[in-house]
Amino acid sequence: MTEKVERLSDTLTRRDPKLEALVQRALASGVTAATIVLTADIVIDNRLSDMCRETRCEGYGMSMSCPPHVSGPNGFRKLLKKFCNALFFKVEVPSDLLFSSERREVFRLLHQLAAGIEEQAVNMGFSEARAYAGGSCKQIFCHEHPYCRALSEESRCRNPLHARPSMSGFGINVESLIETAGWTDHLITRDAEPDRTEMTPLYGLVLIS
Repeated sequence: MTEKVERLSDTLTRRDPKLEALVQRALASGVTAATIVLTADIVIDNRLSDMCRETRCEGYGMSMSCPPHVSGPNGFRKLLKKFCNALFFKVEVPSDLLFSSERREVFRLLHQLAAGIEEQAVNMGFSEARAYAGGSCKQIFCHEHPYCRALSEESRCRNPLHARPSMSGFGINVESLIETAGWTDHLITRDAEPDRTEMTPLYGLVLIS
């Protein structure tokens, strides 16, 4: 599976050198791995978006970037028709940080990386590039504020340069994307020795062209 994915990615990047350049810029920005995928291979599952409501995610309804304030799976399916390629990336972080007071900073980094890759893509001529990350931007960036300003009468996001919509709110099947990318690690253990750090990958997606 991995060799097949690598061949596909190589074919796509050879066809458009700018795609390979974007992958290299993403890697230079600090992501652990990045690859080009066809948008036709992005699986959308309504049930994933429904979980935001059914499990009453703490971010549900709290920001403009989360359900029910986003277009959801149906809107994303329509959007995908305008794109052929996307950049899927992951960043590995120490697992213990996700269960610590630094969790918010970790997800802030994920959003900033996604936004940065989007900006790079726009600067390279992919003017319609759109980035998606994970986690509620309200909880990540505006946890100290009582409300999302984008949902208020002001209608202006406090962090437009960094905050990005969460993939789950659109039903994006990340597990399927991981398989498409040929990445087999869900929970990465560097070594069983106690002085080694266990790592967990977080994922982001940027629609490009």
